[in-house]
Amino acid sequence: MSMRSIWTDKVDTTCPLPEYPRPQLVREGWMNLNGTYEYAIAPRAKTWVDTFDGEILVPFAVESLLSGVEKPLLPSDRLWYRRKFSIPENLLGRNILLHFGAVDWQCDVYINHTLVGSHTGGYCAFSFDITKYLTDGENELTVSVYDPTDEGWQQRGKQVIHTTGFWYTATSGIWQTVWLEAVSDVYVKKLRFLPDIDKGTVSLKTELNAQTDAELCVSVSFAGETVYAGTISADAEIPIENPQLWSPEAPNLYDVRLEVFKDGVAVDTVTSYFGMRKFAVEKDSAGIPRLFLNNKAYFQKGLLDQGYWPDSGMTPPTDEAIIFDISEMKRLGFNMLRKHIKIEPLRWYYHCDRLGMIVWQDMMSGGKYIGTLYAGALPNIGFLHVKDNKYKTFSRGEKAWRDDYMRELSEMIDLLYNAVSLYAWVPFNEAWGQFDALKVCDYVRSLDSSRVIDHASGWYDQGGGDIHSMHKYILPVHMWKQDARAFVVTEFGGYSQKEPGHMWNPSKAFGYLMFKDKASLTKAYKNLLEKQVIPLIKKGLSGTIYTQVSDVENEVNGMYTYDRAVLKLDADTVIALNRQMTL
Repeated sequence: MSMRSIWTDKVDTTCPLPEYPRPQLVREGWMNLNGTYEYAIAPRAKTWVDTFDGEILVPFAVESLLSGVEKPLLPSDRLWYRRKFSIPENLLGRNILLHFGAVDWQCDVYINHTLVGSHTGGYCAFSFDITKYLTDGENELTVSVYDPTDEGWQQRGKQVIHTTGFWYTATSGIWQTVWLEAVSDVYVKKLRFLPDIDKGTVSLKTELNAQTDAELCVSVSFAGETVYAGTISADAEIPIENPQLWSPEAPNLYDVRLEVFKDGVAVDTVTSYFGMRKFAVEKDSAGIPRLFLNNKAYFQKGLLDQGYWPDSGMTPPTDEAIIFDISEMKRLGFNMLRKHIKIEPLRWYYHCDRLGMIVWQDMMSGGKYIGTLYAGALPNIGFLHVKDNKYKTFSRGEKAWRDDYMRELSEMIDLLYNAVSLYAWVPFNEAWGQFDALKVCDYVRSLDSSRVIDHASGWYDQGGGDIHSMHKYILPVHMWKQDARAFVVTEFGGYSQKEPGHMWNPSKAFGYLMFKDKASLTKAYKNLLEKQVIPLIKKGLSGTIYTQVSDVENEVNGMYTYDRAVLKLDADTVIALNRQMTL
C-alpha cells in the first residue's frame, strides 16, 4: 500500500537525511553518500551484475515509497546497489572509512569491483577502511544484499513479506545513512562513558585504532563553561564537581572535546557528550521495589514505539520526523518510549537525550513465530508457564541461531552504550525466539551493569532481571504478587480507532478494541487509566507502557495516525491523566 506522511514532500531527494549520523563521535571531515543509486534485483545465486533495473533513493528500503522502487525482495533474490563517487578535496591525503548505519541483512561491499568486506545483521552499524581500494578521481561503490525476511531464522523484528495484523512490510537492503569519514593513521575508534553521580565522576574509556603512545587531551564543558580540562589516560576517571543531573524534566548534557596528539601534533579531534544520571531498581520508603532515577523513585509513563513510517518503512523520512514523535509524546506528558524490537538510527537516541525522553530498548526478535495461542492468548490469561530451554518450541533449535542472536545482542549494546536516555535493556518480547532468558540476562549484565533489565517482557517470565513485566490487552490490568523486582505493565491498552482518510488499508484495519470516534476512544482511554491503572500505583505499580505512539500499517491503535497527521485522542485528557500518574 502507498501512503504518504506529512514529511514525504520535505525529503531532500538529492541527499536524504543529510545530518551527521553519529552524534556521540563527531569529526569534521566526512561526506554523506545518501542519494540516488542504481539498483538491480537479480537471482540470489548471481555473483555480479553489470545491468541495473533503475534508480533507488538511499537510504530508503527497496520496499518503501520513498525509495522510488516499491518492490519486495524475495528470499530467492539478491539486491544490488551501485553509485560513483569522488573523494572531496578536503578529505584527500587521509585514510577513508566507509560507514553504513544499517543494511538488512547479509551484505557484501565492493570498491572498484574489489570486495572490501561483508556484514551480517540487519540493525547495527559497521564500517570498512577502504583507503587502499580507492583510485584518483572517480570510484565505484557496489553493495549486494540478501534478506530472507520471515523465511529465515535471523533477527528481523516484525518484518514479513506478506503483511497482516501486527506483521509489517519488510525493510530490505540499505536503510540507514551511508557515509565516508577521513581519519589519520591514529584515530579514536570508540568512546565509552560511564557516569557515577554518587562519586561525582565520569569514566571515559578511549579506544584508538592501533596501539600507540599517543597523548589524549580532553575538555569537558557544561552550558559553555569548562568544568574539566587536561591530559588523560585511555581509561580515565574525570571529576565532575556539582554534577548537573540528566532527567526528562532537566535533560542536562555535558559536551566533550577529545584530541589525540602524536609527537606533539594533533592527529585526531572528536566531539561528544554525556549525561550524569543513575538508573536502578530500589525499594522506596514503604519497602516497595520501584524504578529509580538519580536515587529517587520515579514513575515512568511510557509508550510502545515501533518506529515505522508509511512512506519509508523503518527509516525516518527526515530528522524532523524523528523529533516530532519524541517531542509530541513529551508534550502529551509521557516520559518514556519503549523502542520495540528495532534499533533506530543514532540520531533518534540523540534527540531523546537532548529533549529528555527515557528509552527502553528491545532486542530484535528472531526465529519463527510460535503462534498466537502459545505466544498470546494462553499467557495473557495466565496459563502455560513454560521453561525457555525448550529450544525447538521457541524456534531456536539450532545452536548457530542462538549464537547469532548473542552476537547481534552484544553489537546492539556496544552501539547504544553511550545513549544517555537508555534506561533498560529488553532481550526478549512475548516469547518470540526466547531462550535461556536468565543466562541472557546475566550476559547483558556482564556487558552493561549500569542499566535495568526486563529479561522477558510479557510472557514466560523466568523470575530474573529487574522487572516483573506484565502485558495485558482486553483483559483487566491487575497487580501481581510483589517480588524483589519492580512491577511494570510493559504493554497494555492498544485501543483502536479508524480515522477516515488516514489509514494504510481501511479494509484490513486491525485493533484489539475498536472505537467509533475520538470522543469514545478518549473516554475509554480515560476509564482504563482511572479505573484500572492509576489505583495500582500506590500498591506497587512502577511504570506503564501504552500501545502505542502511532498506527502502524494495518494496526490502528496509535495516539497518532500512521501519517502523523491526526492526534486520535484528546490532548488535554491525555496530559491531565499523565499528571496523575506519579509517585
